[in-house]
Amino acid sequence: MPEDRSNKVSCNNYRCEIELTLEIIGGKWKALILWELGNHGVIRFNEFQRYITEISQKMLTQQLRYLEKNKLITRKIYPVVPPMVEYSLTELGKKLIPILKEMDVWGKDYIFERDK
Repeated sequence: MPEDRSNKVSCNNYRCEIELTLEIIGGKWKALILWELGNHGVIRFNEFQRYITEISQKMLTQQLRYLEKNKLITRKIYPVVPPMVEYSLTELGKKLIPILKEMDVWGKDYIFERDK
C-alpha cells in the first residue's frame, strides 16, 4: 500500500478513490510508462527512452521505482554484464490499461470536438 500522507499517498486521507488513483498514476510520466508497458508487455530500461524520448534517465528511474513500490510494475534483473533489467505490469497494473485506453479515446475525442 502507498506510503503515509507526508510522502503524498495514503489511503486514509482521501475524499474518494479517484483522488487516490490520480495521485498514484498522475503526473507527466507514470501513465505514459504504464501505457507503454501495456502496449509492449515487457520493456528493457533503455527501450523506455526510445518510446518516451523526452524523459531523462534520472526521472525514468524515479518513476519506475515509484510504480514498482506501489506494485503496478515488476522489475526483473538478469545476472549478466552489463546488467539487463526488464519491466512488466503486475496484475494490479494491468487493470489500469482499460482506463488508460479510455483516456486515450477521450483525449482524441476532446481534440476533435475542441477543434470543430
